[in-house]
Amino acid sequence: MPRVDITLNGRSYLIGCEDGQEARLRHLASYLEGQVRAVAARAPLAGEGQTLAMAALLVTDQLFDLKSEYDALAAASREQSPPAGMAPEDEEVVVAAVDHLAKRIEDIAARLERA
Repeated sequence: MPRVDITLNGRSYLIGCEDGQEARLRHLASYLEGQVRAVAARAPLAGEGQTLAMAALLVTDQLFDLKSEYDALAAASREQSPPAGMAPEDEEVVVAAVDHLAKRIEDIAARLERA
């Protein structure tokens, strides 16, 4: 299992990941570090744990907002019939794309719950 060295709030963490996920993990860590820095700038007297917790809550809030938007769009798309000119093959592609996005959101939510 590959291990990636990431830095959050000035501290290094060696995190294991699946093969081929190293770049993704670095990208996620970079995003989270940006959130940590934003929290630290707004609350410079907060301790490290509190800063990390607040950053995690901000990211979780963003995730929940996106999930709510997705759920609303998915519900609306189920209520609508496909456009008259849409071929069944095109509809399958759209459904597959929406399913893929739903799985990505669920995977991100699961990772956040484990963090």
